[in-house]
Amino acid sequence: MPVGGGTEADPYANDPGRWGASLATLGEVLFACLDVAKARAVVEVGAYAGDLSAELLRRAERVEGTVAAIDPDPQPELSELAARAGGLELIEAPSLHALKKMDRPDAVVLDGDHNYYTVSEELRLVASLAGEGDLPLILLHDACWPHARRDTYYTPEAVPAEARQPIAEGAHLYPGITGVHHAGLPYKYAAAQEGGERNGVATAIEDFVGGREGLRYVVVPAFFGLGVVWPAAAPYDSELGSLLEPLDRNPVLERLEANRVLHLASSLAHQMEAHRFRERSERAEHLLRKMLESKAFVIAERISRWRQAGEPLFSREEIQRVLADDQ
Repeated sequence: MPVGGGTEADPYANDPGRWGASLATLGEVLFACLDVAKARAVVEVGAYAGDLSAELLRRAERVEGTVAAIDPDPQPELSELAARAGGLELIEAPSLHALKKMDRPDAVVLDGDHNYYTVSEELRLVASLAGEGDLPLILLHDACWPHARRDTYYTPEAVPAEARQPIAEGAHLYPGITGVHHAGLPYKYAAAQEGGERNGVATAIEDFVGGREGLRYVVVPAFFGLGVVWPAAAPYDSELGSLLEPLDRNPVLERLEANRVLHLASSLAHQMEAHRFRERSERAEHLLRKMLESKAFVIAERISRWRQAGEPLFSREEIQRVLADDQ
């Protein structure tokens, strides 16, 4: 999912690689899970620009599988990928509509709208596809900060009013601050407060798993967190458990991720402050240049020079030197 507004003040907003926001950054773990589960039919929710879709498609070609990418607002890169790749089905619809019309896949990747309501409904619909059988393997992005315990909304009106948290528009999120901050990771619509009931991706996953028997849930705390849910009765249970157990809430990974997001938020905050400083400097320079061109300023300088016995409080030469130093 996209974040930020792509402004000069938010330079990483449209750069998932530098954010680490694409699930492709967790590809080694994600694809190992798919291989262990022998997943051939894979559904991806929240494909956006197709970074992960392209990798899923390459895997599908290797295992003779299929990929369905669901995104109501695909970027041109994803649309172009679907147009030239026969094995990729692009479904341009909200996930809560598209999932109702699908057959049970072997695996589902959920990386769509990161709020409790949407994730809960997506999980419910995936469960309904399984009927009386086992759930498919479910892989969910953003199970860690900042989405773990805080909703964000791509389109707030798509979520029922009673299911939405109080929203802060144009919010910036910073590790350790439960409200919103003046700088940090930018989101157009985010819950005004972190934590509490029915708030966040991890909360939705935990409530789903807690309400059903026989499910296993693992969190890989890296690159905003990968949650993996699967039925303990699945034939791949033991192998998948062995693969993921060393990574599950691993304290070293948790510290690394905490350090990473702190540096990311700090970097964005510093760049935003630098952007604001440049804007203030440009406004000040514009004002000074207008003063130099003003006849009123010339008169004011003469009066000041006369009153100060030849040493004016301000002069054109002084302002010109300041402007020259800024070049």
